[in-house]
Amino acid sequence: MDTNGHEWGGAGCVFAREKSSFKEPAKFAGRHSIRVHSCPFVVSKKRLRKISPARGAALLIALWAIIVLTGAVLLWAGYIRQTVTVSGETLNDIEARAMAHSGLAIAMHPLTSKETDALKLEENHDPGFRVRMVSEGAKLNLNFLFAGEDQRKLDIFRRWLDSRGIDYQTRDRMVDCILDWLDADNVKRTNGQEDGPNYHPPNRGSFLTVEELAEVAGTEALTSQPGWKDDLTVYSQGPIDLTAADANILRLLPGVGDQAIEGFLQWRRGGDGIDGTQDDPPIQKLETVQGFLGLNKTQFAALGGLIMLRDNTWQIKSEGWSGKVVRQVTVVARKGSQNPQIVNWKE
Repeated sequence: MDTNGHEWGGAGCVFAREKSSFKEPAKFAGRHSIRVHSCPFVVSKKRLRKISPARGAALLIALWAIIVLTGAVLLWAGYIRQTVTVSGETLNDIEARAMAHSGLAIAMHPLTSKETDALKLEENHDPGFRVRMVSEGAKLNLNFLFAGEDQRKLDIFRRWLDSRGIDYQTRDRMVDCILDWLDADNVKRTNGQEDGPNYHPPNRGSFLTVEELAEVAGTEALTSQPGWKDDLTVYSQGPIDLTAADANILRLLPGVGDQAIEGFLQWRRGGDGIDGTQDDPPIQKLETVQGFLGLNKTQFAALGGLIMLRDNTWQIKSEGWSGKVVRQVTVVARKGSQNPQIVNWKE
């Protein structure tokens, strides 16, 4: 500051204070100049006191604006990132469903069997699919077994319960309760249960689904077991399909022993030991099976109505994936013609 009340320079400035080497205008008379990089200027202390508060406020506003804009940019970036993630998951979901439906379309073809190579082509790809086909004829049809109260059929069901470790008394109660659930009257069987408080059998004559069995009184010993539904169906033609049933189902037939079943299955699977492939021997008539099952004519005749060949009702599970997204379609279809009939669809 000089004797005239002027302040020179500022923080961070390098300057030289000297008499002006040029003739100053009148308004600058008596003042000194500051040369900062050869740029002479002068700042009034009075003016500095007037401008500084405004500049401070402007700086605060600028900082506030930068903070707000930075927050907005971060929020927008987060939104874009989330949108991209959601869009990616949506695309994966669409692709996974498409792959599951592609596998189903191949399986529905009349000439496709459970061992058709095309069902396995995409298993090692992403996106891809895998398909599993299971004959419904290889299972026990609940409606078939309980229709008409045929003791031969009911005994097959009892033997199946026995194979699952269910005792004699529980088996009898279960069978009677199922019959009471299905029949048209309201007359309770010896071990059964008819309409009562909080229990109302539909008495419609058939099961609509396998899962409905869990609603029947006295079935808890069965339906509490894992995998209890795997051997049961309501969609097959009824009799046990000898071209598809495994050893656990075949041994439920009266008079059929384990050794005969093993020999029959070995023959049925052909040279590669796999069911459903081209080297399987053709089975044109039920009588062809008689010798392999070790049954005489009388024993074989006792199986009449309980067995059949080539039930074309299939459960098809097609699983598609894309990235980490997996989607599954489960269909029960009858494939006996050029136009397969879908009887159940679950997705």
